[in-house]
Amino acid sequence: MKFYEKLQTKAEQLVQDKGLQGYPVEVSGKVLKPEEAIGRPERRDFPLLQGKELMVEAEFQGHKGQAFTSEPQVFQGTIEEILITPLRKKSNGEMAVFIATLNAVMSYLGMAEKMRHCSDEEPERCSRELCAFLKGKYGNVRVGIVGYQPAMIDHLHREFTIRVLDLNPDNIGKIKNGVLIEDGKKHKDAVIQWADLLLVTGSTVVNGTIEDYYGLEKPVLFYGNTIAGTAVLMDLKRVCYYGK
Repeated sequence: MKFYEKLQTKAEQLVQDKGLQGYPVEVSGKVLKPEEAIGRPERRDFPLLQGKELMVEAEFQGHKGQAFTSEPQVFQGTIEEILITPLRKKSNGEMAVFIATLNAVMSYLGMAEKMRHCSDEEPERCSRELCAFLKGKYGNVRVGIVGYQPAMIDHLHREFTIRVLDLNPDNIGKIKNGVLIEDGKKHKDAVIQWADLLLVTGSTVVNGTIEDYYGLEKPVLFYGNTIAGTAVLMDLKRVCYYGK
């Protein structure tokens, strides 16, 4: 079973097992302003602050879930309407709605944590802790990073040999934080083959590229808050130190 078929089945089963189908409380959401999503970090080159990505936030029974997307939209609907629909028919924005809602529901059920993005200087602290974790668990490995996360790249390239993939044409081919940003489509296979370990942004579950990194025969760690609920349902390894 392919990734999205499996995720769809598990989400539908979750709704049925927890008795949420036809749930009378509606799920509503909004697009967050950059400062709402990430606060005011000293570093200003995060995609959120550059307007390249935005964050949608779902709320269910007082519990919030978020997802990065390049196509943000305001939404409203029931649990059934949002979570029990064919995933392959969804646009990037609609997929973000699904993922944010799944995160909010799983937070409500106590099945996942750190659903909301860290803020202010927490990305810097997270990156330092990530470096220490990788050194302790994997040693001096070659790390392929998928997605432009400036604090992470800045800290990791001092400790490891890294290569970075991104899909944003404004980043591709440029040196950022001391590292060449490579084309996430053109150089994907080469970086996967080269790396001993892959750090993959959770946003890949929204834009559909997660299937490129699912089921590989090498360590794959997904990072960030977007992937929180999906990681639990799909048994993915996830790192997130300061999400809320």
